[in-house]
Amino acid sequence: MTLVAAVQMVSTPDVSENLATAARLLLDAAERGARLVTLPEYWPIIGMRDADKVAQAEQAGDGPIQRFMAQAAREHGIWLIGGTLPLVSEEPGKVLNTTLVYDPQGKQVSRYDKIHLFGFTKGSESYNESATIVPGEAVGTFEAPFGRVGLSVCYDLRFPELYRAMGECALIVVPAAFTHTTGMAHWEVLLRARAIENQCYVLASAQGGTHKNGRRTFGHSMLIDPWGEVKAVLREGEGVVAGEIDPAVLASVRESLPALKHRKL
Repeated sequence: MTLVAAVQMVSTPDVSENLATAARLLLDAAERGARLVTLPEYWPIIGMRDADKVAQAEQAGDGPIQRFMAQAAREHGIWLIGGTLPLVSEEPGKVLNTTLVYDPQGKQVSRYDKIHLFGFTKGSESYNESATIVPGEAVGTFEAPFGRVGLSVCYDLRFPELYRAMGECALIVVPAAFTHTTGMAHWEVLLRARAIENQCYVLASAQGGTHKNGRRTFGHSMLIDPWGEVKAVLREGEGVVAGEIDPAVLASVRESLPALKHRKL
């Protein structure tokens, strides 16, 4: 069995402050024995304005945020899924919202640019990620010691076809900054659905609290097993949620209910 962990944060507009928080929580996860850890979406910065992240965008391959993640993975000997960070795009004034994955030696081994961009308006609450983000195009996965890991981010959760395109995964990760409004209604049920229909573990790492810009994120970072049972959850505030990936459970679910083999489309 492999212990995995999700870091939950309430990120601020201050990148250095967020790096320090992430360092402390990654140490906590590693000391618990986690071998794979994921950070939440937007963990390096949630600015006062959406455009604030554009000024912090790094070139792919180098930058203080990327160096931090590589060093943390190497220092703790963990597989680190770096939530998302802003990378420079070809479109002026916009970034890619990117997940980078590092192996225990600190080498970048995978990348996923968030494909589905969140848009929501209800009363005075309004979000439009496409104003500052360029969508990705390619599905992201990588091979961990316990099996394939599928990469997705936040709003991707509402598009089950993305997860089918990953193939058979042992684990799917969902770094997120779900709003409190949509999270209350849909977060857990969507995560459980993705676990049940793909017969795999789902590890969701969330932003969870009221940010300095007034935005309230839902939290509820959690680990869900292939039968759809929530094994661990952290409701609000910063912290770490951890649990085990058990290959025997994965195999048992797929053997007793071989839905993946019964697919026709």
